Amino acid sequence: MQATATPPLTAPGSDAVAAVVSGLRDRFGDRLSTGQAVREQHASTLTWAPSQPPDAVVFATSTAEVQAVMRLCAEHRVPVIPFGTGSSLEGHVNAPFGGVSVDLSGMNRILAVNAEDLDCVVEAGLTRKALNVALRDQGLFFPIDPGADASFGGMAATRASGTNAVRYGTMRDAVLALTAVTPNGEIVRTGSRARKSAAGYDLTRLLVGSEGTLGLITELTLRLSGIPEAISAGICSFPSVKAACDAVILTIQTGIPVARIELLDEMQVRACNAYSKLSLPETPLLLLEFHGTDASVREQAARFGEIAAGEGAGPFSWATETEARNRLWQARHDAYWAALALRPGGRAVATDVCVPISRLAECVAETKRDILETGLVAPIVGHVGDGNFHVQPVVDVDDPEEVARVAGFVDRLVARALAMDGTCTGEHGIGQKKIRYLEAEHGPEAVALMRSLKQAFDPLGIMNPGKVLRG
Repeated sequence: MQATATPPLTAPGSDAVAAVVSGLRDRFGDRLSTGQAVREQHASTLTWAPSQPPDAVVFATSTAEVQAVMRLCAEHRVPVIPFGTGSSLEGHVNAPFGGVSVDLSGMNRILAVNAEDLDCVVEAGLTRKALNVALRDQGLFFPIDPGADASFGGMAATRASGTNAVRYGTMRDAVLALTAVTPNGEIVRTGSRARKSAAGYDLTRLLVGSEGTLGLITELTLRLSGIPEAISAGICSFPSVKAACDAVILTIQTGIPVARIELLDEMQVRACNAYSKLSLPETPLLLLEFHGTDASVREQAARFGEIAAGEGAGPFSWATETEARNRLWQARHDAYWAALALRPGGRAVATDVCVPISRLAECVAETKRDILETGLVAPIVGHVGDGNFHVQPVVDVDDPEEVARVAGFVDRLVARALAMDGTCTGEHGIGQKKIRYLEAEHGPEAVALMRSLKQAFDPLGIMNPGKVLRG
């Protein structure tokens, strides 16, 4: 398929930017900022991707305000970059061609909770922790948990998942409907609260995972779950990463409905012990959680214990008290910061791949060998119940030789995953840093079709340019 030509990616002229900033200042007053500190806060800050601030930041509080921003930017062909909490890891919030960052943190309301139907409607700037605090008294929770207290707009845009994905799915499964503003300033509502539909193209799932390149999500209708009657977390150490991964594979293949099953290699355990003041055995470790009734949780744990013992696992310890459980999972969620502390002054290259569960042990073991042979400080952690794992080299970005070694490692990691029928990213997304792998994964015909979709949605090329597809 021949892709339709798109406008070349270039920064807008100073006159266009000045006209947009003037128009936004008239409309938003002090909710429009061009200060350097604010602009830098709205660029990539968490990884080694160079920080590329926007020309201005506007703080929107409604869909109508987002529409006004989009129409003004479209008139002057100035880029628009959505911003939630800035926790994405592949340069999604950078502004390589300048433009306006639309900060949605003020759009943080819960618009409706339909407890009987297990769904709710929220604004895109609301964070998952805030929603779960509000839902707790109704016996409900939102299960998608990417670690960071991300906003729902960002979670949907990057098709986030996290520690609960093995049981509860990803944002692709959790979003029933959404409201988005298109690059030409139209407000589009996709889907409904019905649990299924055969009506027309599935625009909801086209926008979920589009990384802000097709439109700006402002509201979402989300599936909810009931808080389980019983929750139990366990820690199990293994003699090797391969043994831990083999236990994961058997657990999934035998149908044990584990809610969370996370891998930490020995380097990541050491980092978490130091950062979170824990005393875990510094060997490869699985951190698990089971949800259900008291009886079903006990049964699941017993069945897993038998599998773990068969793979040479050490003592299996349990944390049934909420405080102890929360401490363990907080340490897991702080793995990024713990890894950084292994090498003060280094920058993180947080990357992820995902492979079929049957290839997990092989892929992780080969990656471990590659890390050792390349001489990297690169702990491994992963949501291994669905074959997704993360590697986080910590790099001296001022050392060109080391930067080249890490880039080569990431290339080999992706090639390894693709050779095993996997993907270059299970949940981080493409952003800026993984564009070069998209055609290797999908083929030129599929990428050409993606370009055609981008052109249809965004003929001016102003919607988060420089992400997902090359210019």
